[in-house]
Amino acid sequence: MKKNIELFLAYIQSAETAQKCLYTSYQKLSIKDAQKHSYANCYQFFYYIQHGLLYYQTGKHSPVVTQPLFYFYGMTHLIKACLLAKIPDYPASTSLLAHGLSTRKRKRRDYEFLQDEVKIQQKGLFPFFATQLFQVQRWQSDKVQMATLLKSIPEMDPLFFMHTKQTNMVKVAIRQDTNFTFPTHLLDSYHLSQGRFLSKLSPYIDPNKIKLADRSISCPIRQSFSILEKGPFFYHMDEDSIYFPTKNRLPHDSHEIMHHYILLYNLSMIARYETEWWGDLLHGNPTKDYPFIKSFLEVTSDKMPLYIGHYLQTLCE
Repeated sequence: MKKNIELFLAYIQSAETAQKCLYTSYQKLSIKDAQKHSYANCYQFFYYIQHGLLYYQTGKHSPVVTQPLFYFYGMTHLIKACLLAKIPDYPASTSLLAHGLSTRKRKRRDYEFLQDEVKIQQKGLFPFFATQLFQVQRWQSDKVQMATLLKSIPEMDPLFFMHTKQTNMVKVAIRQDTNFTFPTHLLDSYHLSQGRFLSKLSPYIDPNKIKLADRSISCPIRQSFSILEKGPFFYHMDEDSIYFPTKNRLPHDSHEIMHHYILLYNLSMIARYETEWWGDLLHGNPTKDYPFIKSFLEVTSDKMPLYIGHYLQTLCE
């Protein structure tokens, strides 16, 4: 999958191939004057992609101190490419150019990144792309904690287990599987009966065709699983597998791309404006935040180009 997406992203970095991609997407969306719009937007489209990937490449060869900045702006450019592939006149308003998030400017002396919160604004890029790309109209609350977002990334789970001796995710399928297999201990952590648990997952599974084992429940997947579907399932890039939260505390009606954007926004703000705390974290007296931040930056540098490249590929097929 990764090789295929890398090849696709390389393929559309020309005016001709970018125009073909946009034309296909606009046609599928029944947009009027699809050909005209595809020619008008093709240069902006492939520059978004080209510059976005360049930010990621630069970030990978940069010290950790500057990585959040490169990855945040790289991700922003790739998201704008997705929006342009769906909305020919994007951005129709300058209000869409704002981040759509805000954070406390001055950190307390006892500040911890894992406990920090970001506030979601009603206008700006984040709420706009959440709605347009993932049909998420509202977040569960107007604030979200960094630890909550990090726990929704399957690749981060081993680190959390080392820290808390608890898992936040459990593997339920390989991406190409036709069944989800849930361990029965999930029923206790969710405080649900088997029937109620399966009923809540009925949009994704067929609860009438279950197979019971000693400590698991296997259910057919209703349709081929897409890594672009919003929760409650999460994709593990290295294993090419699907994970499910072990507790009912993670964001279920959102997509992991949204979570990475919030995390990178906050880290980029810290790298720019909280230089003393950021410098102490990286060079002086690392706290428990350090391994989580460093591991997240390693994951997001590969996972977001993969995710967003796949999103673009589905629009252009």
